[in-house]
Amino acid sequence: MDDIKRIIAVVAAVVVSATVAQAEEKRGHDAHEHGVGKLNIAFEGGAVAMEFSAPGADIVGFEHPAESTGDRAKIKSALAALEKPLSLFRLPEAAMCTLVEASAELHKEDEDHKEHEEHEDKHAQEDQHGKDAKHEDKDEHHRDHKDEDGHDEPSHTEFHAEYRLACGKPKAIDRISFEYFKMFPNAKELDVQMISDKGTKGFEVERDEPTLDLDGTI
Repeated sequence: MDDIKRIIAVVAAVVVSATVAQAEEKRGHDAHEHGVGKLNIAFEGGAVAMEFSAPGADIVGFEHPAESTGDRAKIKSALAALEKPLSLFRLPEAAMCTLVEASAELHKEDEDHKEHEEHEDKHAQEDQHGKDAKHEDKDEHHRDHKDEDGHDEPSHTEFHAEYRLACGKPKAIDRISFEYFKMFPNAKELDVQMISDKGTKGFEVERDEPTLDLDGTI
């Protein structure tokens, strides 16, 4: 049993890495849009890997730093809920899917920018000309994140989660019911990307129509 789980984990990790890379590239070009989250799903045999992300406002109703006990409790509760994917994204019982691994965390956009800038500075030190160019780009980047009055815009937060499932009969996955929208009232839409041996397909799942028909997709 342990050997099977290890195989599933390895396969799922390889498949989801490509999906996550596509998602990260897309996030780099898309605006941080409240109400809209992203779910990437990869199928490889009986292994299913998922990668989820959504703005903090969609999940807990705010994006400011959690300072109060109530705010911290909301974040803790949300992370616990996000670690139960089969309750959020319900698959048919006939598919015999079980959770192998789940993780969820809250990302702060300003911290991501800081890491990116530190990475740029390291490379800039190796090339003076490159350093000057990067500083110009960095200044422009900071200007882009100021409002019309010259004030810094509020930092954004995003929830991220990754899942690995094992399904006894993956071909029985002909639909997904998104209980996610019931759990998180501020969420309005999920952009879903799927990859399987039949190729890659994209869907938009909205609160008003929370069931995704996958008949013939997997």
